[in-house]
Amino acid sequence: MTNDHIALGAAMMLLRRHGNQAPVKVAERIGELAAEADWEGLSFWKLIASKMDQILRPDSIQ
Repeated sequence: MTNDHIALGAAMMLLRRHGNQAPVKVAERIGELAAEADWEGLSFWKLIASKMDQILRPDSIQ
């Protein structure tokens, strides 16, 4: 399984769990990781944010 697949699964899980607040939760986590200088974690959570954006984009094919 690739990081893309894992990030997509994480994005879907966060959307199911947090609904409309999921993007806020992701943004908060990205901010925490940046403050901690966790660049690897930050990179992965940005990938999750990108996958979530793809899911939420009105023109996305699901």
